Amino acid sequence: MNSAVPNPEKLSLPISVKAWRWIPSLYFGQGIPYVVVMTLSVIMYKNMGISNADIALYTSWLYLPFVIKPLWSPLVELYKTKRYWIVGMELLIGSLFGLVVLTIPMSSFFQASLLIFWLIAFSAATHDISVDGFYMLALEQHQQAAFAGVRSMFYRIAMLTGQGALVFLAGSLKDITGRVEFGWCVVFGLLAVLFIGLAGYHKVVLPHPSLDQGRDSTNHTFKQFLTIFSEFFKKKNLVLSIAFLLFYRFGEAQLIKMAPPFLLDEIVKGGLGLSTQAVGIIYGTVGMLALTAGGLLGGAVISRFGLKSCLWPMALAINVPHLVYVYLALVQPQNLLLVGSAVAVEQMGYGFGFAAYILYMIMFADGEHKTAHYAICTGFMALSMMLPGMYSGALQNMLGYSHFFIWICLSAIPTFIVTALIKIDPKFGRKV
Repeated sequence: MNSAVPNPEKLSLPISVKAWRWIPSLYFGQGIPYVVVMTLSVIMYKNMGISNADIALYTSWLYLPFVIKPLWSPLVELYKTKRYWIVGMELLIGSLFGLVVLTIPMSSFFQASLLIFWLIAFSAATHDISVDGFYMLALEQHQQAAFAGVRSMFYRIAMLTGQGALVFLAGSLKDITGRVEFGWCVVFGLLAVLFIGLAGYHKVVLPHPSLDQGRDSTNHTFKQFLTIFSEFFKKKNLVLSIAFLLFYRFGEAQLIKMAPPFLLDEIVKGGLGLSTQAVGIIYGTVGMLALTAGGLLGGAVISRFGLKSCLWPMALAINVPHLVYVYLALVQPQNLLLVGSAVAVEQMGYGFGFAAYILYMIMFADGEHKTAHYAICTGFMALSMMLPGMYSGALQNMLGYSHFFIWICLSAIPTFIVTALIKIDPKFGRKV
């Protein structure tokens, strides 16, 4: 008998089409908490009158969850599903954003909000683990490759939203109402609504991969984790490689915490006296677009010539443009086009040079457990930003902006030393 009922499997959309429903929102959701704790918090604290030394020290500690996240990644593997962790963490992050709103009018605002940002950072690091794991479980290898650009693009859009649009909104609301607290309350209120909405959306649209399930053998998983972890520390040239991971961005790690305060600080204090909106446009939008363009160019150049041939030009690119901040601090120009161009030059150099860092981590992590070893490398990457950033504010207070930026230029010396010492396969990274 010829049935008129169609086969549901034939009617269902291909996985690659369905993936468009969740990959953009998932990686947008991955990027927002990170940019909030690392950059948006710096600008908010500066607006609220917190000193540069305190901003740099305490917000740099927020890198710690991203440094040590490989240590609790087995928990995400063992307990429940990646899907469960994604939805749960988004709901938690949304609730924590709402709590930030409640801390802003408090007399102990700085301490209370820092505590909430700590919880957001740990939640975001756990969200990272589950998102990347889910991506690998839900898609075939060729689909993972096909969507690599999509996930990167929407992560960058999150950066633009956090550093650009939300900063601009906070500044605009401050100018309209005359109350800096009101603008940041609205920003974090919107973030709370966004993430609670994302949790509900992903609860509905995320697929249920058959491989996405908790493990039964706890002891076996932890033993395997310890084995993988120990094998990382048996790699050849380990000490030199860790030194490269820690010092390649030594100057940038200090600059990144002080660049927004420098743009915002008054002329009499050595800053440029820009409005919050201008910083949102110049640093958060123009700078991020330049950073992305530099990264794309860096990847293309390495693909053409190989990592070894590109390493020195990229080490120079990540350090030499720091001179633009020396110029800005000495001259203190008020032309927004000039300031924006200077920031764009520095950020594009950073993006171009950072491509070498990413490729080196891929090369060093290569082997049987490359995924886990790459995750450990990202922990050292976060540590390389955390430690220099912690003292950068106190150093800037002691030296002043102009001398601080000269110090940033001198901080290229450790970068050049580790760049000269590391060994790289001449063929690595080059398209054959």
